[in-house]
Amino acid sequence: MKGRTYTVDAEPGDDVTVAGWVHEVRDLGGIAFLILRDKTGKIQIKLEEDSMDADLVETGLNVSRESVVTVSGSVKEEPRAPTDVEILPESIEVLAESDTQLPLDPSGKVDAELSTRLDNRTLDLRKEEVKAIFEIRAEVLRAAREAFRDLGCTEINTPKIVATGTEGGTELFPITYFGEEAFMNQSPQLFKQLMVGSGLERVFEIGPIFRAEEHNTPRHLNEATSIDFESAFVDHTEAMDACEHVVKSAYEGVAENCERQLELLGLDEEFEVPDGEFPRLTYEEAIERINATGELDEQLVWGDDLPTEGERALGEDVGEHYFITDWPSEIKPFYIKDHDDDEQLSTGFDMMHPRMELVSGGQREHRYDELVAGFEQQGLDPDQFEYYTKMFKYGMPPHAGWGLGGERLVMTMLGLENIREAVLFPRDRQRLSP
Repeated sequence: MKGRTYTVDAEPGDDVTVAGWVHEVRDLGGIAFLILRDKTGKIQIKLEEDSMDADLVETGLNVSRESVVTVSGSVKEEPRAPTDVEILPESIEVLAESDTQLPLDPSGKVDAELSTRLDNRTLDLRKEEVKAIFEIRAEVLRAAREAFRDLGCTEINTPKIVATGTEGGTELFPITYFGEEAFMNQSPQLFKQLMVGSGLERVFEIGPIFRAEEHNTPRHLNEATSIDFESAFVDHTEAMDACEHVVKSAYEGVAENCERQLELLGLDEEFEVPDGEFPRLTYEEAIERINATGELDEQLVWGDDLPTEGERALGEDVGEHYFITDWPSEIKPFYIKDHDDDEQLSTGFDMMHPRMELVSGGQREHRYDELVAGFEQQGLDPDQFEYYTKMFKYGMPPHAGWGLGGERLVMTMLGLENIREAVLFPRDRQRLSP
């Protein structure tokens, strides 16, 4: 809007036009205050029946909450106002009238269930603390991109409609593609590997992934944002170094650029940027430490996946971000390379927050014959992945990488109780709209 001033920029002595939503109207009899809210904050509009045009005052008094208005007038200093200034209006124009019955209260005075909030996400984001989550999320992605560029990566975009799943199995959403069966991609894994065999060598992608998992928990989604890295001529240890750099950079970006948002969420005093190197535990050390906590009914043994309660117990024991390395080969995907000196151990790793897993990665099998054998060992037909495997005949370098859950990173960073709070329009077993 030409000539518009944001509320945060309104200074005493200015003549301004502000635009936004009616947060509330306070009628004190003879004098009233309309509180206008925009993306930068709120400002008080003073209405005086005795000294102002009657139609102007009536418009201000009768406009419903959450209506969209523009207000033109002069800014005056007023220490009693919430922001120490107020506007004496010359005109108030209602651009869009809101229904008086709102499905939730954007002022936050009345709480709403998460399902109600998600059904009315547009209104929900008018609450400052909810909007703050997504401003922080945007900063996380910006900082991650900058960190990847620091590492010499090229940003890529890979297909989300594919002929075969990345890892096979049943966790695929089938679709009809011009009369043929296709699937929504579970991961950019295979395509980003193909790119490290090109002249690009080192790549990253931030984009959606789709998994038809039956989970219905506070930490699972069926459409999520994956932050992916892949690089030629590195091993799994160097990939972990890159992972640590990106996660720390995301925290640093939020600490430097989201002070107001952290304050709105009550985190300004306790938000900490991870310091020092993340501990690296082997899988064997991890199950020993979990067993030692005594939190599980049955002791874990070699080859077990880590249950949620085991991850939680280990996270409390470690107390910071950490890696689990050297997983058993049999429980990692076919494309993860085994250690050269022990084929029972993979180069796969997970990066953990004390609350949950954030990253899965490892060094990839770059040798054609060993890659095809890995398909067969896991019951997959290599012929269905020929577009992928054949490129390994033409000089595929050693490479490694990982995928980081974007929503999980934001969720753990901000201490959110439900991952759905970190995504605008969640997709899960119960929710396909809005």
